[in-house]
Amino acid sequence: MAKKKIVEEDLKALKVKLQEKKAIIGTEVVLKGIKNGTLRQVFLSSNCPQRVREDISYYAQLASIPVIELKYTNEELGVFCKKNFLVSVLGVTEE
Repeated sequence: MAKKKIVEEDLKALKVKLQEKKAIIGTEVVLKGIKNGTLRQVFLSSNCPQRVREDISYYAQLASIPVIELKYTNEELGVFCKKNFLVSVLGVTEE
């Protein structure tokens, strides 16, 4: 139950960041942000490709950035972000 509340709070925060344009979308851009140290959190869809998941998790662990795996598919995450394409990886920039 507590984990569900945490995920819901993260989704609310993510929605605010999307409206403020402080979120970035895409594997390459998120990896670049992790390596530069400009990201605060990373979100992955439930059906994110395994290779992408491993790369993101590895670099995020090196940079001490939390990776949150959502229960939503990349299609649902694309709709959540109001995009016309699939979204597997999202990054929240620092404030």
